[in-house]
Amino acid sequence: MPSFDVVSELNAHEVANAVDQANRELSQRFDFKDTGARFELEDLTVTLEAQADFQLKQMLEILKLRLGKRGVDLKCLEVKDPQTTLSSARQQVLLKQGIDAETARKISRLIKDSKLKVQGGIQGEKVRITGKQRDDLQAAIQMLRAASLDVPLQFNNFRD
Repeated sequence: MPSFDVVSELNAHEVANAVDQANRELSQRFDFKDTGARFELEDLTVTLEAQADFQLKQMLEILKLRLGKRGVDLKCLEVKDPQTTLSSARQQVLLKQGIDAETARKISRLIKDSKLKVQGGIQGEKVRITGKQRDDLQAAIQMLRAASLDVPLQFNNFRD
């Protein structure tokens, strides 16, 4: 029986490259010279450090631009509130990966309500869609791409 998996994954290598490019841009920009502003990547958390709150906003735009150019979907970003002191400001940006239980239920509900001849089953952080015909599976992929979900979706492990 043909099937495919719906997942939400990040390419960690592309994220690391984007953060490196953003750091390089900070070192070359005149308004950030000798300010100590920098990006730090640890696991799936990017920490922005600067001297002032307005610099954090500029740095966030730089990070979004670099991630977008590297092919990382910006829906996966969860921006925390900045923490400011008199001498510095910090902000964390979490990179969400995986499909949580509520989103998986939404995907399953969309599949059931679509009246396509496919079934969806939740398996941890992915949803497996199975059907009898390849055309039905491709229609399900198109329907999920058109749906407005708050996580980026990838479709892999397509088996005929």
